[in-house]
Amino acid sequence: MKAVILTGGLGTRLQPYTLFVPKPMLPLGDKPLLEHSINWLKKNNIKSVVLCVSYLRKNIQDYFEDGKDFGVDIEYAISNKPLATAGQLKTAEEFIDDTFVCMYGDSVFDFSLKNMVKKHQKDKSFITMCLYEYKSRLPYGVIDTDKKGFITAWREKPEIVSSINTGCYVMEPGVFPYIPEDMPYGMDKVILKAMAKKKRMNSYSIKKGFTDVGDMESYTKTYKEFKEKLGKI
Repeated sequence: MKAVILTGGLGTRLQPYTLFVPKPMLPLGDKPLLEHSINWLKKNNIKSVVLCVSYLRKNIQDYFEDGKDFGVDIEYAISNKPLATAGQLKTAEEFIDDTFVCMYGDSVFDFSLKNMVKKHQKDKSFITMCLYEYKSRLPYGVIDTDKKGFITAWREKPEIVSSINTGCYVMEPGVFPYIPEDMPYGMDKVILKAMAKKKRMNSYSIKKGFTDVGDMESYTKTYKEFKEKLGKI
């Protein structure tokens, strides 16, 4: 099985760090973010990787080359302009002919991808999305009312629990016809298209093992955590 990692974004939320270094190459501990992703794939028995590259791609290509030094085989799908998530994925179409993993290059994963793949195959799904249980607390009191406007409850600063998209998918190659050629296109549009066609859309829920490092606050926090871990070795 192959994995496609989307690494072509401009990383605007992490500027000025990403003016000269692509976001997947920002350091976490003793190695770049993208190397952590590749190591996680290896741990889950996936050793064939397609990197969708664009912005500052030479940094990525010079570091990983063909992947042999990292215990994987790496191929490169290249675009010369930003294409958003699904648009990037489309550039990898020529490398894919079977069930594959697709993941965003700005997150740290540490859950059982093997079990997610097994669920996808067992349920004969078209796309399986990894969902993360995200908790947030509203800073306001929430007032519930009935249809006539009478107050029925007061919930002070309630905790909201939602299932959010982690940006890790197991997909069938039949997804590619849903993506237009050479234009920016979001993954949400692909999912909605597939749902409209009554394709089997599945989910794999996790409560831990996902960290988004796409903005300055989350990257700084995660960087400090990895640095602390490195200091204990």
